[in-house]
Amino acid sequence: MDYVSALVPPIVMAAFFIGVVRVIVTTQGGAAKAKEDAAVDAALARAEGARRSPGPGQA
Repeated sequence: MDYVSALVPPIVMAAFFIGVVRVIVTTQGGAAKAKEDAAVDAALARAEGARRSPGPGQA
């Protein structure tokens, strides 16, 4: 019976890890991907615009 108690924690952790990986893989792409990509593109555009425009008193 000791071998069962020794094997249960690694099996439970492996099952949990597989579940986490499956959630990560299934949430990549789809309708959410387009929305996330648009948000990242907007943030990059704002950062690029802020970097190029002169600050106050630097004109």
